[in-house]
Amino acid sequence: MLKVFFVEDEYVVREGIKRNVDWAANGYEFCGEAGDGELAYPMIQKAKPDIVITDIRMPFMDGLALSRLIKKEMPWIEIIILTGFEEFEYAKEALRIGVAEFLTKPISGEDLLREMNVVAQKILEKRELEEKLNKEQEENLQQDRKNFFQQLVTGGKSTEELLSMAEKLELDITAMCYNMVLFDVTMKDSQGESDTDAFQDFDREIAQLDGAYPILAFDRSLEGVALLFKADSVEELEKYQKDYLDQVRKIGENYPNIRYFGGIGEPVLRLREIPQSFEKASHAFAHRYLVSGSAFLDCRELGQESLSKTDDFVISSVSPKQVDRSRIQEFLKVGTREDVSYFAEEYFEMLGNGALQSNIFRQYIVMDIYFCVAEFVEGMQYDKDNVQPPELSSGQFMSKEGVMEYAVNIMEKAIELREQVVQDRYGDVVSRVIAYIEENYADEDLTLNDVAMHVNFSSNHLSMVFSQQTGQTFIHYLTDYRMNKARELLRGSVKRSSEIGLEVGYKDPHYFSYLFKKMHGVTPTQYRGNKTEKDA
Repeated sequence: MLKVFFVEDEYVVREGIKRNVDWAANGYEFCGEAGDGELAYPMIQKAKPDIVITDIRMPFMDGLALSRLIKKEMPWIEIIILTGFEEFEYAKEALRIGVAEFLTKPISGEDLLREMNVVAQKILEKRELEEKLNKEQEENLQQDRKNFFQQLVTGGKSTEELLSMAEKLELDITAMCYNMVLFDVTMKDSQGESDTDAFQDFDREIAQLDGAYPILAFDRSLEGVALLFKADSVEELEKYQKDYLDQVRKIGENYPNIRYFGGIGEPVLRLREIPQSFEKASHAFAHRYLVSGSAFLDCRELGQESLSKTDDFVISSVSPKQVDRSRIQEFLKVGTREDVSYFAEEYFEMLGNGALQSNIFRQYIVMDIYFCVAEFVEGMQYDKDNVQPPELSSGQFMSKEGVMEYAVNIMEKAIELREQVVQDRYGDVVSRVIAYIEENYADEDLTLNDVAMHVNFSSNHLSMVFSQQTGQTFIHYLTDYRMNKARELLRGSVKRSSEIGLEVGYKDPHYFSYLFKKMHGVTPTQYRGNKTEKDA
């Protein structure tokens, strides 16, 4: 409901208009009134109306002076000026200020309401345009942050380049030391409605923590989030980190059905050393496949555990729980190819250094891994011949490295097959989405939620799947499709640009022209008259 404020020095006129318009029934809230501009201005600052109706001639401060103040400090407010005079100079000044309407008195409530509806429509269209632009900018920003994070942890850019990228994203990444923490949250039990609510509440509480600590958070989609801690010293960093993780543990106590896991890297002193911290954090993070409860694991604890192991192997020293096939099976279900080497290293580490010194035990582990992977592959309706069986007589498994190489290779192959199954299944879903877009692109109100309902997916899940399968976000794909249709119509018809915009899903011709120029470098009219490089 749009808010309206009325300024008029004649009480009878003000009361007459106020009483003769059924504000609420027509979608308006009458939020205040005043007898002159001087009284009105502070009231308008507080009420923040959408529309101000003001007389032009008033004592103390007239309507034009009031309009100038409003447009300077609150430019989103639309102004309708009422006057008993038809002088051209008044109208010209009103237009210069940016007044929406200049109406002569006397005016009936019905006529005023009709003019207000025109202004209201303009306000609503402007808001809709701003929402679209904001949504597009937010999607672009999220993608740019993901790209920046990749550059940050892979070491592909110089320090100068990283700082420049961060500045464009308005990210402050300067510090004396850094550490990476990889963090993920899952449900322990089946995700009923109450569990989903609890998950969202937990996520919201964790997100509120971020602002209280020197952290940059990066979304990693299915892999959770990456938290980059910053500080002026290692001691300060570890204090911030400990406080933060303690707070997460405290929040987690209130959510028994939620499991969280964090892998903590090693502090580094240079921006270009962050990939090292990320690598260490990834090793620790791989343990989420090896434990069932909530925990934070510091990569330095892994080293301490390793050093404490004895090199002498005794079969009775290996617990059956350590040689747990279910851990491998769970990893094959949800792990990523990028995590395979980390998982394998940590899985073997848990067996103990001494265990893999035994040739017999190495061969046993290799066979166990093979049968586990083969069972998983057959469960996806693939032939087990898709994974290479071990050749125990070849001498390949005479070393821990040989065991590791074999395990990594067949697990990567299994996950590759799993991703192919998922891609085939999701490929059908994406094909249905694309077909739906092609049938409904002219509907200006077409949204991701509409399409998600059509294919029976949640909007968040569909957004992730669509991006992975097409390499574009849903809104980018839809915009590209609409713009290509617009190009065809501009070249193959004599329809006006506004008509073409409407046909491809843009009721607002200004928004259509803005998007077209952004994508093609020229306005629709210029494009029609001049063949561009993109059209070649």
